[in-house]
Amino acid sequence: MCGRYSLAPTPEQRKALEKRADVPPVLNIRFNIAPTQAAYVITNDQPNTLQSMTWGLVPHWSADGKNSGKLINARAEGIDQKPSFREPLRTRRCLVPADSFYEWRHAPGGRKAPYRIMARNGDLLYFAGLWDEWTRNGETQHTFTIITTAPNHEMADLHNRMPLILPSREAQERWLSPLPSAEAQTMLLPPADGLLSMYRVSEKLNKTGYDAPDLHIALPETPTLFSGFVDERE
Repeated sequence: MCGRYSLAPTPEQRKALEKRADVPPVLNIRFNIAPTQAAYVITNDQPNTLQSMTWGLVPHWSADGKNSGKLINARAEGIDQKPSFREPLRTRRCLVPADSFYEWRHAPGGRKAPYRIMARNGDLLYFAGLWDEWTRNGETQHTFTIITTAPNHEMADLHNRMPLILPSREAQERWLSPLPSAEAQTMLLPPADGLLSMYRVSEKLNKTGYDAPDLHIALPETPTLFSGFVDERE
């Protein structure tokens, strides 16, 4: 899964972001973006604009429009069979920019150690996502979900899912283009090996309300951290 990520771009990353989309004059820097919070996306209907939406898809057919956070991720496998994702896959695709995402490794005793994962070459990451618009009685919500896939080599020892990363500008533009649903699904593959690097970070990340630069500081590994590690999460 992908349950936390950050968008706190370096000066070089921000320049690259500004070249591909109109960025708000005051960019909301976030070190700990959590489900049901606002975050930036680039949508297929406004491919040159960085806009804010709420993380956690609310389907346009939802009766009450409540965002429970259950649809923060969309599994790539069988995505076209899910009522919540079928129409967005066809007509409402987006890119979710991030400088990194986080995942936890379980250790004996129930302890969880968070890791920051980023592009090895220092580029921003762009996750493949879907968005939707819910409107009732004059109220409108724009929400999004991040597509996940099986892990690549770097992520396999950490978790059995990961966000679907589109590393090239060509792939990113293709995702936002008016592709038929069947062709869009051919892009839903694990990222290539060798794309990512990672390091351990503070357990302060566990608190959704904590959002500070020290979450990007690398911590030393605990020698016994990985002993007997078993990850039984879905």
